Amino acid sequence: MADKELHIVVFPWLAFGHNVPFLELAKLIAQKGHKISFISTPKNIHRLPKLPENLKPLLHLIEFPLPHVEELPENAENTLDTPPHLVPYLFKAYDGLEEPLTEFLEKSTPDWVICDFAPHWLPPLSSKLGIPCIFFSSFAACASSFGLELFKGKKSMESGEANLLRDAYKRTQVGQSSPPKEVNRFLETLKGAQVFATRSCMEIEGEFVKSLESLSGKLVIPTGLLPASPEDSNDHNWHTILNWLDKWEKGSVIYVAFGTEVKLSDEDFTEIAVGLELSGFPFFWAVKNRNISGGSVESQDWIENESKRGMIWRTWAPQSRILAHKSVGAFLTHCGWNSVIEGLQVGCPLVMLPFQYDQWSIAKFMEEKKVGVKVHRNEHDSKFTRDSVAKALTSVMTEEEGKYLRKEAQEMSKIVGDKQLQLKYVNEFVDYMKNNRSGYN
Repeated sequence: MADKELHIVVFPWLAFGHNVPFLELAKLIAQKGHKISFISTPKNIHRLPKLPENLKPLLHLIEFPLPHVEELPENAENTLDTPPHLVPYLFKAYDGLEEPLTEFLEKSTPDWVICDFAPHWLPPLSSKLGIPCIFFSSFAACASSFGLELFKGKKSMESGEANLLRDAYKRTQVGQSSPPKEVNRFLETLKGAQVFATRSCMEIEGEFVKSLESLSGKLVIPTGLLPASPEDSNDHNWHTILNWLDKWEKGSVIYVAFGTEVKLSDEDFTEIAVGLELSGFPFFWAVKNRNISGGSVESQDWIENESKRGMIWRTWAPQSRILAHKSVGAFLTHCGWNSVIEGLQVGCPLVMLPFQYDQWSIAKFMEEKKVGVKVHRNEHDSKFTRDSVAKALTSVMTEEEGKYLRKEAQEMSKIVGDKQLQLKYVNEFVDYMKNNRSGYN
């Protein structure tokens, strides 16, 4: 029985930062000869990186149309397409996928379902159908642990980190004493699942993986960090980017990116831009979906600033390839887990400017690990300034502290970038599913 190939349904939340690690996990499982049904909406499926030809017979990308919700913008199927205040309606549309997913599960009878935090209705549904369910958290274990401690009352709601987290969730709070709706989903999905899988490894987050077991009362299985597959080397933009990066000395460029979820206000954008200029270092800033103009040199996809020391890239950028370039000396990041993993995979020290959700916990943990420094925010209003941005950048790029951070980041890259170590976690995860496909409580 254990040798028989598995059929696994994978069902991520409608966010690019979730789709990518779910797809990486799906690909690694498929590489071991197991069938994957990866289910999402048409627009999300079309945004995924191309599958390797050898995996197409095993990894099936299945499109379910997203049910219509009047309040959502036209063609919005992802948090990237949805203004923050309308995200609750995206959850509502997502919940409408319960009926077609039920029909699919009844017909295909998979061995396991791997789901995200959002479909709180899925674990009881799969249990009713006799299909064991795994809740896979693509968040860092440190962030999941902090969140569980916070909302189970084991950590003070008045801590600075808790206040920042609460502010980030304001748009979906259902009352001063109630946890946000997203957190309710996380807790309910976890409660109903047989297993709690987390995108982590013991070598970096061992204490938090153990904490998750005691907090959740579930078996917790780390899947490894699932670093993204190399980007397409035929990307026509890469040659433009490479030519620009090649102009600069080793370790002299700051790479700047804030992921797909952070939507910078005009004020924040200006403070960061001026802070970069004040630092005096060349920088490459990947800014997608923002209308910027006025550089000395400009094309459809990019702008070079007046000093020609700054490149604003206005379309998708091959982040992991840029971070691996010898000219890049620091990564100014929002501390999304995908981005942190990509930076540390190549030993790039972090300048951390978190804005929401798990980013606060990740930044705190990475600062404790001494692989990065946080941009200072004012205590009274949580705002940062151009001077605090410039100061953090300078400390990493030129000061003694920066040398130590770089050394520690390079040490951590020996874990994050160890493909065999990370694959070992996936192998153990698959072995568990093979040996427990029908034996669960």
